[in-house]
Amino acid sequence: MTLLWIVLFTLLGGAASAGFAGALLLMPGGLRERLLPSLVSYAVGAMLAAAFLGLLPEAFSHPGATPPQITGMLLAGILLFFVLEKFVLWRHCHADACAAHGSRATLTTARPWRAAGTLVLIGDSVHNLIDGVLIAAAFLTDTHLGVVTALAIVAHEIPQEIGDVAVLVHSGYSRRKAMVYNLLTNLPTLVGGVVAYFALGAAQEVLPFVLTLAAASFVYIAVADLIPDLHRRPEPAATVAQVALIGAGILTIVVSHVALEHWLH
Repeated sequence: MTLLWIVLFTLLGGAASAGFAGALLLMPGGLRERLLPSLVSYAVGAMLAAAFLGLLPEAFSHPGATPPQITGMLLAGILLFFVLEKFVLWRHCHADACAAHGSRATLTTARPWRAAGTLVLIGDSVHNLIDGVLIAAAFLTDTHLGVVTALAIVAHEIPQEIGDVAVLVHSGYSRRKAMVYNLLTNLPTLVGGVVAYFALGAAQEVLPFVLTLAAASFVYIAVADLIPDLHRRPEPAATVAQVALIGAGILTIVVSHVALEHWLH
């Protein structure tokens, strides 16, 4: 049954994030620009709640790991994702352009910028493979923790997928091909989940460390990548909206956690 949950949520999560990204990319530019900050704020709350209220408590409660080992793994994980981002394997963009993919002017004048598009496809595939491993580790620990983790991943994937599709389009791909290729990069999520199910299932002692690694990725992405985007709008009205949406993201994780726990038990 656990394997079925992993397969279901790795497939649905990838399809949902890619589908939402494709739909938003087809919207008028002005509407999309207004929606993206809201999605980023919501993702911050969802990812931090999943890390601090779901993944880390489960890791600390595991009898096979001590608190210093868990906190040490958390620190090492954050440093690891910093290094990975430096190598553009963990680059998350939340608009049509970002530091890793170049300026909007560069994107619109490139002809055709295939190298950037290929890099996005490779990086996203690696990233999604790791996401699959994290989802599997969460489901192997507890079903509702797996669902919460998958929801948090989807929440932050949507704005990133929009940026990836935009780069592919500006690299010379048609909108249709860009969306199809972007959808295909989500297949490694399933591969990572299935492989991790058999590998981690046979090595339960590593589960708390994989859960901590998942928490580290959520914390790093939220703090180093998403929150700086929010600081670009410091005006009071925008700040109030951001706090409310972060709260909504946290509430979603809390409510889904409680509801799933009640339903499954």
